[in-house]
Amino acid sequence: METTHKIFFKNSSDMREVESDTVDLLITSPPYPMIEMWDSLFSSLNEEIGKALKEEKGKKAFNLMHYELDKVWKETVRVLKLGGIACINIGDATRTINKNFQLFPNHVKIANFFQENGFIELPCILWKKPTNSPTKFLGSGMLPPNAYVTLEHEYILLFRKGENKRKIPPKSEYRSKSAYFWEERNKWFSDVWVDIRGASQSLNNDNNKKKLRKRSAAFPIELPYRLINMFSIYGDIILDPFWGTGTTSLAAMISARNSIGYEIDSEFMVSFKKSIRKIKKLADLINEKRLLQHVEFIKRYKKQDKDVKYKAINYKFPLITKQEIGILLYSIKKYSEINNEFHVDYEKFEFEPKRKLVQSRLIP
Repeated sequence: METTHKIFFKNSSDMREVESDTVDLLITSPPYPMIEMWDSLFSSLNEEIGKALKEEKGKKAFNLMHYELDKVWKETVRVLKLGGIACINIGDATRTINKNFQLFPNHVKIANFFQENGFIELPCILWKKPTNSPTKFLGSGMLPPNAYVTLEHEYILLFRKGENKRKIPPKSEYRSKSAYFWEERNKWFSDVWVDIRGASQSLNNDNNKKKLRKRSAAFPIELPYRLINMFSIYGDIILDPFWGTGTTSLAAMISARNSIGYEIDSEFMVSFKKSIRKIKKLADLINEKRLLQHVEFIKRYKKQDKDVKYKAINYKFPLITKQEIGILLYSIKKYSEINNEFHVDYEKFEFEPKRKLVQSRLIP
C-alpha cells in the first residue's frame, strides 16, 4: 500500500491543482479572525482590514476577515466529494474595541457559510483544552455585574457536502480494515473532548534567527488523527487548506491516507521535514498505544462478567462487535520526497498483546 502527500505553497483561495469532487475529507484550523496574532496576515490580504482595525471598527474588520476565509471555503465546496465531510477547528475571539470588551463568534460565521452553500451541519464537538490557570475570570472579579465568562473551549465544526451520506460499498476491504474499536467510538463520538491538550503555539526556525510567525495555529496530532479515523477510510484524500506545520499531513501519513496541503509560508517546510524524520517511530507508537489500550479495555470488560463474542482476524485479541473484526493498522515501511511531494509505503503493523501498556502521550 502506498500514499501520496502533496504540499502547495500558495494561497488556498485558488486550489486549481485539485480536481473538483475528489477530496474525501477536509481537516483544518484557519487563522482566527479578530485574534491579534493574525491581524497582520489578514491585513496583508485586504488593506481595508488594517484600516478598519486602526479606526477601531471591529465589526467591519470581523466581516472582512471572514470574507477572506470564505474564498477558501468556496474552493472547499468545489473540491469535496458529495457526502464528503469538512472538519474545521475554530475558536471564537474576545477583544476590546473602543473600550468595549466583546465576543466575535467565528464559529457562527463559518457555520452560516456552509449552511448557505449546500452543506448539512452535523453535531459539532466542543474541544475543551485542559488548563492550569488559577484565574478563570475577566472583568471585576468577585463584584457583579461586570465580570465576563472565560473562553475555555474551541469548536470542531462538522459539515457534510449534500444531503446524502458518502457511498461506499458495504463489503469494501478498505472500509472493514479502517474500523475503530467499540470503546474508541464511545469516546471519539462524544460532543465534548477533554483528553486532548493544545499544541505549543511558539514556532521558530532551526537557527532561531527568524520567526516564521509569531505563533502557529497548529493543533496536536491527536486531533486530526482522530478525525481522520472517524470520517475516512484507507486510501482516502485528506485536504488541509491552512497547512501550517503540516500536522494534518503527518496524521494522514500515519493513518495510511493521502493528503494535500496548502500554505502561504514555504519556510514551514523546514519544521515539517524535521517532524517527518520521526514519522516511522511515531506511527508505531500510536498504533501500539491504540492496540494495548484495547487489550486493557477487554480485560476490564471481562472482569465485569460481560460476554465477548468476536475475535480480530489480523490480531490475537477479542472484540465487542462484528464490525471490528477486520481492523488492521499499518506501519510505515519507508518514505521518499521529490519536489514537496512525499510517497509513503506501508506494511502490516505487528503487535504483541502480552506487552504492558506504557502510559505516555502520543507525541514523543
